[in-house]
Amino acid sequence: MTVDLVALFLHYALISLLAIGGAISTAPEMHRFLVAERGWLTDTQFTSSIAIAQAAPGPNVLFVAVLGWNVAGLPGALATMAGTLLPSTTLALTATRWAAANRESRGVRAFTQGMTPLTLGLILATGWLLAAPYATMPGRGLSTVALLVLTVLLVLKTRFSLVWLVLAGGVLGALGVV
Repeated sequence: MTVDLVALFLHYALISLLAIGGAISTAPEMHRFLVAERGWLTDTQFTSSIAIAQAAPGPNVLFVAVLGWNVAGLPGALATMAGTLLPSTTLALTATRWAAANRESRGVRAFTQGMTPLTLGLILATGWLLAAPYATMPGRGLSTVALLVLTVLLVLKTRFSLVWLVLAGGVLGALGVV
C-alpha cells in the first residue's frame, strides 16, 4: 500500500482549522479520509489507535500521531502531527491576540457564544463514531448502548468525576462486559 504523505499532510492541515473543541472533534472526518476513502486503516485500527492514545498520559492530540504511525510509520506520524499543529496553532495565536484586544466587541462575544453548539455537535459526532462499532457488535450492542446511556445520565445527574467513569468503563471492558 502506497501512502501519499503530501495528501495526508494537506488533509490534516485542512481539518486542523475545523478542530473546534480539540483535534478529537475532527475524528469523524479523519475516519472518512483514512478508512472509508483511502482504505489505509480499518475501522478497528482507527478506533484502537484513538483508544490507545487517549489512555496514554499526555495531550489528547497524540491520537493524531498514532493514526499517522499506523498509516505510514514515522513519516506518517510526522505528516499528521505537522498538518494538525501548524495551521491551527498559527490561527489560534493570531485570533487569540486579536480577540484579547477586542474582547468587548459585540462580534467577539457573539462568536464565542455561537461556537458552543458547534463544539458540542462535533464532540457528539466523535462519540458516536467511536461507539458505533461496539454498539453493532453481536452480543455486545445492548450492553454498549446501556453503558453509554448510564454514563450520560451519571454525568448529567451526579457530580461523579469523569475519571471514575472512565475507570469503570475500562474495568467493564477488561472483564468483557462491554
